[in-house]
Amino acid sequence: MFFSRKGRLKRSGDQQLLQSLDELKIEWMHQKEMVERSVEPSEEVIFKLQLAESKYFFLLKEAKKRNVTTSRLK
Repeated sequence: MFFSRKGRLKRSGDQQLLQSLDELKIEWMHQKEMVERSVEPSEEVIFKLQLAESKYFFLLKEAKKRNVTTSRLK
């Protein structure tokens, strides 16, 4: 009884983690594209790129640590 709730919560958390990963990857790629297209990118744009990249890789490491895969959630 209690274990089914724990599994449901873990799956819900895993789905949220994967959704956040997808959103951060899109944001990171957008920032990267802006820097590549800029002739002389400002410090703020470079900072936003580094921040988005750091967030993405942090969540990616967390997903690996939790052994989360997309096929496991389906």
